[in-house]
Amino acid sequence: METPLVLRVVVVIALILQLIAIIYAIRLVRRTKYNAIWILCIIGFVLIAIERYFEVIGIENTQVGHIISIALGASVSICVSVAVMFAHRLVSYLERVDRQRALFNRRIMTAVLRAEERSRLNFSKELHDGLGPLLSSAKMSLSALSREGLTEQQRGIVSNTTYVLEEALRSVREISNNLSPQVLLDFGLQQAVQNFVTRLSALQDVEIQYSTTLRSERFNGDVEVIIYRVICELINNSLKHSGCSSIKLTLEYRHGSLNLQYMDNGRGFDPQAMMDCGMGLSNISSRIGSLGGSFTIDSGKGRGMSATISVRVNSVSDDKDSSR
Repeated sequence: METPLVLRVVVVIALILQLIAIIYAIRLVRRTKYNAIWILCIIGFVLIAIERYFEVIGIENTQVGHIISIALGASVSICVSVAVMFAHRLVSYLERVDRQRALFNRRIMTAVLRAEERSRLNFSKELHDGLGPLLSSAKMSLSALSREGLTEQQRGIVSNTTYVLEEALRSVREISNNLSPQVLLDFGLQQAVQNFVTRLSALQDVEIQYSTTLRSERFNGDVEVIIYRVICELINNSLKHSGCSSIKLTLEYRHGSLNLQYMDNGRGFDPQAMMDCGMGLSNISSRIGSLGGSFTIDSGKGRGMSATISVRVNSVSDDKDSSR
């Protein structure tokens, strides 16, 4: 029985496509690690092409052609089956590479953050231990200056100079504290956040509600610094950009997880757009990612914003207690 012309055309097209696929497979042999997959694919495509060729010339209708067709089909099945097994290994290899890449990126981010924090700490110490004492000495020397025999104008100059030195000292302390808050190093995350919120509440008209289940728990230094910086970044963003009148902040440590819930009632924004172009959200995401934590944000025009952060972490104080 003669094969219809339409079927012959379809077979020829399939044959051409298989030849093109063979060319691509040959290229992939040189570019990938598990080239056995592509070698098996090449063999399989060649066998299928031979089978299609026999169909075109009509040899499969003979007894010999029928046997050859069965043999070719079985060979193709074997090649495809083995190729799928190798493909599973390839997928596992790619997943392992992705995990290693993510771990490498996390280590790089952690190293960058540690270097940044060391620079902040060194600069803070230079300000606090270097410039601070010099300004204090200048103030004490000026205060020791006898004002007897000074004219009214000279006493005014001394008073103004003393006031300027006091403001300079206050600025140095504030800059030093912002660079590396000593209370965070000495007393931990809960007290550092409390001090930051208290200081801002005294300077801003925005109501900041802070609640926490933390007491005296201490965590890894990287965790404390990053969570503290993230909280500062979120609050500063709300104060500068959202026009909010209220901020709610909840910090909890439960079942080995440090959780942060943050909300403001500002004008809201498009989270994805802000993640792409600024407001420090991408920086926050990178910092939390370096700890292996999760950061989700929800916002929209006219409905404020809310953020949730969760980081798996062990309490250092808990570890110490359990080891006693």
